[in-house]
Amino acid sequence: MIGDPVLRDRAAEVSLRDLASTEVQYLIDDMIDTMRRADGAGLAANQVSVPRRIAVVEVVDNPRYPYKPHIPLTVLVNPVFEAIGDEMVVVNEGCLSVPLRGDVERHVDIRLTFLNRFGEPQEQVVRGLTAATMQHECDHLDGILFIDRVEDSRTLATWPEFELHQRDAFVSRITDFVARLGS
Repeated sequence: MIGDPVLRDRAAEVSLRDLASTEVQYLIDDMIDTMRRADGAGLAANQVSVPRRIAVVEVVDNPRYPYKPHIPLTVLVNPVFEAIGDEMVVVNEGCLSVPLRGDVERHVDIRLTFLNRFGEPQEQVVRGLTAATMQHECDHLDGILFIDRVEDSRTLATWPEFELHQRDAFVSRITDFVARLGS
């Protein structure tokens, strides 16, 4: 949770040898289970006190994020992203490590390079809310929390207050955005 120093340090790269180890493969499985049990869209290893550059992402009928497009289970090892173009979108983000939500500006289109859990190089161009989710997890691995990117602190809310006062307007706005992008 926020306040734990492991969340503020850049996580260490994972070597191919380490990635193939039983220990790291077990960590990945545990992260997937933890993310799913918490209804998260993603989870970085440092969120479970392991300072390694590993994150998992998945959105499949997630009750916390019904407006997010489907994201198949993706294991990101040593991920790096670069923005494609200048288009930005304001997303109201939440986090399993921070009991708040708030507005964050994210790149709409990114190129993501990473290793999968088997050490195979991957490259994906992702957009929209999927791109925002990937940027959020990459930030974790760099010791950055979404609250560091919130420009207007008046958008911060606890989950219950977000549900009560902000959710409907955000979901309407972001649903239109997702429909416009087609993703």
